Amino acid sequence: MTPVFWERSFWLWGSLLWFSIGSSGDTPLTTQPKCTDFQNANLLRGTSLKVQFLLFTPEDPSCGQLVEGSTDIQTAGFNATLGTKLLIHGFRVLGTKPSWIDKFIRALLQAADANVIAVDWVYGSSGVYFSAVENVVKLSLQISGFLSKLLMLGVPESSIHIIGVSLGAHVGGMVGHFYKGQLGRITGLDPAGPEYTRASLEERLDAGDALFVEAIHTDTDNLGIRIPVGHVDYFVNGGQDQPGCPVFFHAGYSYLICDHMRAVHLYISALENSCQFMAFPCASYKAFLAGQCLDCFNPFLLSCPRIGLVEQGGIKIEPLPKEVRVYLLTTSTAPYCVHHSLVEFYLQEPRKKDTSIEVTFLSNNVTSAVKITIPKQQLQGRGLIPHPNPQCQINQVKLKFQVSSRVWKKDRTTIAGKFCTAPLPVNDNKKMFCLPEPVNLQASVSAYHDLEIACI
Repeated sequence: MTPVFWERSFWLWGSLLWFSIGSSGDTPLTTQPKCTDFQNANLLRGTSLKVQFLLFTPEDPSCGQLVEGSTDIQTAGFNATLGTKLLIHGFRVLGTKPSWIDKFIRALLQAADANVIAVDWVYGSSGVYFSAVENVVKLSLQISGFLSKLLMLGVPESSIHIIGVSLGAHVGGMVGHFYKGQLGRITGLDPAGPEYTRASLEERLDAGDALFVEAIHTDTDNLGIRIPVGHVDYFVNGGQDQPGCPVFFHAGYSYLICDHMRAVHLYISALENSCQFMAFPCASYKAFLAGQCLDCFNPFLLSCPRIGLVEQGGIKIEPLPKEVRVYLLTTSTAPYCVHHSLVEFYLQEPRKKDTSIEVTFLSNNVTSAVKITIPKQQLQGRGLIPHPNPQCQINQVKLKFQVSSRVWKKDRTTIAGKFCTAPLPVNDNKKMFCLPEPVNLQASVSAYHDLEIACI
């Protein structure tokens, strides 16, 4: 080759290098991080485990960076001084990326100053459910190995929060078991029921797997586990048959999965909205609806648990009790949150038969109703009514004395009594509001009364 060729080549490469770093001593252009998405598994390949750990940061919540070794973690923007949240999905029947995962990650990053790591095990969770269950131990060992790299960077065990969905909840429990219950927190979102209801504590999520373990139950009669598995177990709307979900099989896949996935959407809503999902300990869901559990004195000493990221769920006692069933109601659509109110009616005179009264709250074209029953020969009946707005925004209450009168004979029975209401938790009688005058109700006739409750 001629000297002219070498000279021109050298000049060309030098120009390109000069252009790439900039003139006048400018620093090199910053390279954009390489984003990695969840995998899509081919069902024909079976359920071989192929795990990805994807780090998401507030700077780019839509860009997942694949991290494997300690070097990857440090260069990807991981901050060892912040808390770390691991998000673990569950069984993926079709081997696809969870439709809710992106929204969940964004909500976590907006609600907390933390590292968010999504565990992608789509390959090992697809196909046949029982094959996915067999992969739980292998996956838990891989996650434990990954966490050991974080601990080597100075991350405290107590700053790690695992959020596991369905089968992922038991994965989180096993990881916590490997770390002898010293991880900070595990949240199980409707932990899976099949194969786990009768499993040993070592095989499933339980209160010994972290310093604080909570579970949100929304499908205990189908895909979710029906037993308590944490320090606090939220049984939303009783734990099954969520409002707004299909009740007939012809709805197809939505009928099968809606109740189960409600726990995920409730948690996302708790992250995105200021409305509190407060719950109350009670012996049963029936007793809760009957207004028999109005505060959190036993066993939480008045610190009612709340769904979301508040420390220890808002519980301020030590040591933590275990497997406490708590109950709450929700609406049928997002943001799902309601304000629980006790409603009471006191008869002036006892009756020789049960007395049923329908109570309806009305505010801004929104209504909520509940039926309370006063047993025969008794004076007081009470119940629980959920409403999207706080009591001070409720305009009216409608009271209707319900009777089973015969078609050919109109019942003109009247009753008189006192109506009172109070927002939960009812720790004392100072919150109780009663209509100033006695209420007279005629059978099957609605009576409207204004509510003038001051906002606190």
